Amino acid sequence: MAKPAERFVCQQCGAVQRKWAGQCAACGAWNSMAEEPGESGPRQRGLSRGRPLAFASLAGLEAAEPPRVLTGNAEFDRVTGGGLVPGSAVLIGGDPGIGKSTLLLQVTAALAGAAVGTAYVSGEEAVAQLRMRARRLGLSDAPVQLAAATDVGDVLASLEGRGAPRVVVIDSIQTMFVESLESAPGTVAQVRMSAQELIRAAKRRDTTLLLVGHVTKDGQIAGPRVLEHMVDTVLYFEGERGHQFRILRAVKNRYGPTDEIGVFEMTDRGLAEVPNPSALFLSDRRGEGVTGAAVFAGMEGTRPLLVEVQALVAQGAQGSARRTVVGWDANRLAMLIAVLDARCGLSLSGRDVYLNVAGGLRINEPAADLAVAAALLSSLADRPVPAGAVLFGEVGLSGEVRPVGQAELRLKEAAKLGFQRAFVPAGGRGREAGVPIAEIETLSDLVGLLSPELADAGAEPRR
Repeated sequence: MAKPAERFVCQQCGAVQRKWAGQCAACGAWNSMAEEPGESGPRQRGLSRGRPLAFASLAGLEAAEPPRVLTGNAEFDRVTGGGLVPGSAVLIGGDPGIGKSTLLLQVTAALAGAAVGTAYVSGEEAVAQLRMRARRLGLSDAPVQLAAATDVGDVLASLEGRGAPRVVVIDSIQTMFVESLESAPGTVAQVRMSAQELIRAAKRRDTTLLLVGHVTKDGQIAGPRVLEHMVDTVLYFEGERGHQFRILRAVKNRYGPTDEIGVFEMTDRGLAEVPNPSALFLSDRRGEGVTGAAVFAGMEGTRPLLVEVQALVAQGAQGSARRTVVGWDANRLAMLIAVLDARCGLSLSGRDVYLNVAGGLRINEPAADLAVAAALLSSLADRPVPAGAVLFGEVGLSGEVRPVGQAELRLKEAAKLGFQRAFVPAGGRGREAGVPIAEIETLSDLVGLLSPELADAGAEPRR
C-alpha cells in the first residue's frame, strides 16, 4: 500500500502545500498551516462523470416552517428561533466558567422531562461530576443519559439503533478525536474532522446536535474558522464574572433571526430566565439626580432593551488623556468626543473619559450615540439628565443626529417602564407610543437642552 502523502492545508483559505511554512503563500495568513492526512494512492486526473442534478423551481416551492422541539426554556427558545430543529447542529461558545455546561444541562433536563430522548456526552468531566452538578441544580431526577467519552467512533455508535437519543450534547468539541488521524485532540484537523463526522451522522438520523466550543483569548471559538460554517447555528454565551447577568447571543442562525439575545441570571440554583431584562438592568439605579448617567433605549434582535450608560469626565494629566470603555466601542467613543469638540466647542479631548454600560451588557448598535453624548455632557457640566428621560439616536461626523430603526418599539418599552420623556432624532417616528418626545437635530441642540451653560461658555462650532 502506498504511504499517505504528507500535506499541509491552510485553515484560512484551504491552500495545500507539501511542506510546512509559517506563512501561507496563497493568502498570507501566519501560523495557519496544519498537517492533514493525504491520499493513499495515486491521484486521479480529472473528474469522474457524475449524474445530472434535479433542479427545482424556486417559484414552485412552499415556504414551510421547519418543525421545532421546544426546550421549555423561553430564553433559549427565543435565541434559537423558536426551538430546536431536528437534524440541526448548534455551536455554543463562551469563556471558561461562564455557564455553558450549566445551561445545556438545564436544557437537556427540561427536554428529558418532556419525554424527549436526550444524551449528554462530556469529554472533560466524569459521569459522577455531572451527577454532582445536576444534584446541585436540583435536576438529579431528570432522565438524561450521561456518558464520558472522547472517541467520535463511540459517540457515533451510540446514535444508531431504535433507542438513540433525539438531542445530543457534546461537551466539548475540542476534546473529541478521530482514530484515523494521528494528531492530538484539540488540533485543527481533529476538531474539523470530529465535527464533520458528528454533523453528518446527526443530519442523517434527524438528531439535534449541541456542540460546546472553547474560545480563544480574543473571544473567538477555538479551532478552524470553518467550524462555524459547518454548523447551522452559532451562539455565544457572554457575561462579566462580576455580574450575575448572562447573555446568550445568536450570531448565525439558518432557521431564525440573528442578533437575538436571551438574558439569564446566575443563581445558586443555576441559570434563571429573565423575561423582562429592561427592568432588571435598571433595578440597581440610584434614582434621579445622579450626574453622568443616561438611559439608552436599544434593540437586541427583536427585543427592546433599556440600559443605563454611565460616564465620568475628569481632568487628565497634561498631554495624556485616558479613555476607558466597558461595554461599548472605544473607537466610536473617540469619534463622538471629536464631534463634541469640533461641532459643539467643548474641550473634551484633553480630559480623561471613562464610560461604562451598567449590568455587564455590551452595546453594538450606533443608536447609543445620543445617550453616550448625554452622559458625557451630564458629567462635564455636573448636571443630571432630566428625570424620567430616555435617549437614542445616531450621531454623524457633522454633528447631526440621524433617525434609527424601530423607534416605536423602543418608546413603547420606555412607556411600559414609566419613563415620561424621550430625546429622539428629528423626523423620526414614534409619537403614537405615548411618551412625550423632544426632537434633537444636532448635538448642539442636545447641549443647549441639557447644559445651557456649556453652550454659552463654549466656542462657536467650527465648520
